[in-house]
Amino acid sequence: MNRTPRGAAPTAVLVVLFSLLSGCGAASSDRNTLTVLAAASLTEPFREIGDEFSKRDPDVDIRFNFQGSSLLAERIRQGSGGDVFASANTDMMARVRGADTLAGEPHTFATNQLTIVVPPGNPAGVESLADLTDSDTSLVVCAPRVPCGSATEQVESASGVRLDPVSEESDVKNVLHKVVAGEADAGLVYVTDAGSAGDEVEAIDFPTSDEVINEYPIARLDAAEHPELAGRFVEFVRGERGQRILGEYGFGAP
Repeated sequence: MNRTPRGAAPTAVLVVLFSLLSGCGAASSDRNTLTVLAAASLTEPFREIGDEFSKRDPDVDIRFNFQGSSLLAERIRQGSGGDVFASANTDMMARVRGADTLAGEPHTFATNQLTIVVPPGNPAGVESLADLTDSDTSLVVCAPRVPCGSATEQVESASGVRLDPVSEESDVKNVLHKVVAGEADAGLVYVTDAGSAGDEVEAIDFPTSDEVINEYPIARLDAAEHPELAGRFVEFVRGERGQRILGEYGFGAP
């Protein structure tokens, strides 16, 4: 009678298990990661847009990098990887374009403007842009090199009001955080950021805000690892569903 050599069955089992595990590894490697570099003010709507986009293409993982547009633009110019760039103004996109790092033309997909935010109850009694010049009122704004800071400078020029902030932040979320944390009496942020903060702040509109509108452009990067996928994401942002989400967060139409 033939006998099966000792250890043959366990070996066979190990081979089968190895094959199964190898198959799982092959399946997971089929997933694509799309890297989207986006302005900090786009954090909330882009996360929702990413969720909606992934539902349509479950094999895609979207990795967002939300920071100030100027910092993102500089990193792209220095060769940092990414598939899509969405800026909070056209100037930062122009810098990237000037470095020959874009694939195709950028497209404006949203607009935004500034508003004043104060802590609940408005303890400093701010009612207008001019009130921000009071020496007893601590004001935070964005640094001039970033889009929200550039918009602040344009507001100053249009209104004739010269501001004297106690700090200049690297992106609009940092400005909002300082007001929410009670570290400042007021801040200048986008209306969308004021809306996303809910009851944590009060928003105070001012007339000159309507004269300074930021246009948000988006483009596929030339170094994109997944150019076709990047193009689909850009079109989704510009499409009906993407525009609806942006509108729900307070962004204006392009």
